[in-house]
Amino acid sequence: MTQDQVDRVAMEVAIEQALESLSEGGIPIGSALVAPDGRVISAGHNLRVQSGDSTAHAETVCIRHAGRRRDWHTLTLASTLSPCAMCSGTAVLHRIPRVVIGENTTFLGREDWLGAEGIAVVNLNDPRCVEMMRAFISSRRELWDEDIGLPPRRADGDR
Repeated sequence: MTQDQVDRVAMEVAIEQALESLSEGGIPIGSALVAPDGRVISAGHNLRVQSGDSTAHAETVCIRHAGRRRDWHTLTLASTLSPCAMCSGTAVLHRIPRVVIGENTTFLGREDWLGAEGIAVVNLNDPRCVEMMRAFISSRRELWDEDIGLPPRRADGDR
């Protein structure tokens, strides 16, 4: 299987996970961890709303589901959205060499940090991911702001 095929498999699983989170009333971000042969090791989606755990971002949930491993350095991590500092740090900590991103137009995470650590960052600019996040942010702005750590807006719209 080519690296491009592995990336596509990973993103399809991540998108399925994002849709599952959305159907549960959560934030539509999904993640998958895939081996070089295309085998899906684990998957996860943002569970902050569902679990009340502010650290339950899609990538951390996915990595938790993978359990203890010795092959992190061979895996690809996919996320429907550019990973935040916490999730990027988790990839750095586990020495995951490749992170595939669905999009970074609605939110730009710490891709700079991933790159500085020698992690290959591939942005697929997937229109499905962009549209899913734009629709969610438009309809659930307060929840989205909470997810990315922005304080509540005042009555006049300022923070």
